[in-house]
Amino acid sequence: MNKNEKPFIHDRAIVEPGATIGPRTRVWAFAHVLGKARVGEDCNICDNTFIENDVIIGNRVTIKCGVQLWDGNTLEDDVFVGPNATFTNDPFPRSKKYLEKYPRTLVKRGASIGANATILPGVVIGQNAMVGAGAVVATDVPPNAIVIGNPAHIKGYAETGPKVKKAPAVPVGDDLPKTLPVGNVTVYRMPLITDVRGSLSFGQIDTHVPFVFKRYFVIFDVLSRKVRGEHAHKKLHQFIICLKGSCSVFLDDGINRSALTLDRPDVGLHLPPMVWAAQYNYTPDAVLLVLASDPYDAEDYIRDYEEFLALVANGRG
Repeated sequence: MNKNEKPFIHDRAIVEPGATIGPRTRVWAFAHVLGKARVGEDCNICDNTFIENDVIIGNRVTIKCGVQLWDGNTLEDDVFVGPNATFTNDPFPRSKKYLEKYPRTLVKRGASIGANATILPGVVIGQNAMVGAGAVVATDVPPNAIVIGNPAHIKGYAETGPKVKKAPAVPVGDDLPKTLPVGNVTVYRMPLITDVRGSLSFGQIDTHVPFVFKRYFVIFDVLSRKVRGEHAHKKLHQFIICLKGSCSVFLDDGINRSALTLDRPDVGLHLPPMVWAAQYNYTPDAVLLVLASDPYDAEDYIRDYEEFLALVANGRG
């Protein structure tokens, strides 16, 4: 390791013998790193931070001032932790009582945690997720999700990266179908007939629904802070219509990401295979109809986002 590759340790920082500090990492004044901690390359460990023994920090991680990382905490590559964010590792702490093994709290690569956020023990913060300032994270955060509040709930999805394209809104007067810039997802306008007796909307296979469906299910009574979906399918096609109320839909084909709101019973969304999708921000009265091209098959689901990205990269589905 040449001189330029060595880590920088401020003369008022404490890095105890045995700690692993990667090349080009900077440890600033009054930081304290215990002897079994592992810190990767190109990290920035700011003033007044504390890193306990059973802590793993990846490469290019930024940890701002006033952050403590405790046994059981793991930060993957390219994570950002804002000032005074608080990590915990014991769900029922008592003075002088120690766990034999602490829950593993995992912050996946590219995620960001805002200032003064609190992360409870054992949660997983997904890849590229963003935790808002002051949020209290008590449950797992999905990949790419933006969470805020106490308890933290999904506000939206991060549209980060140079290839991300935001889906256009769907104006009432536009001619449809319209293909979105994500995985050939297509928005369809369904017929709508309105008179003094009320309104009626319908759809016909091939004309309005682009496949023969063999199954349907209906989602309703969803708490507004809950998220549904969060998976992709290898072969299944889906066609979704929000019959009442509204919900937002996040779409990701592994390269491009997009989001839109379904709030009309005469607008349908075709989700082809190999598109990661999630529905969130349900209104209390929302009723979502889903038509599926095949009977239920658990093996067709891709529920792990990193597995989905690997399949996309390998051209598989």
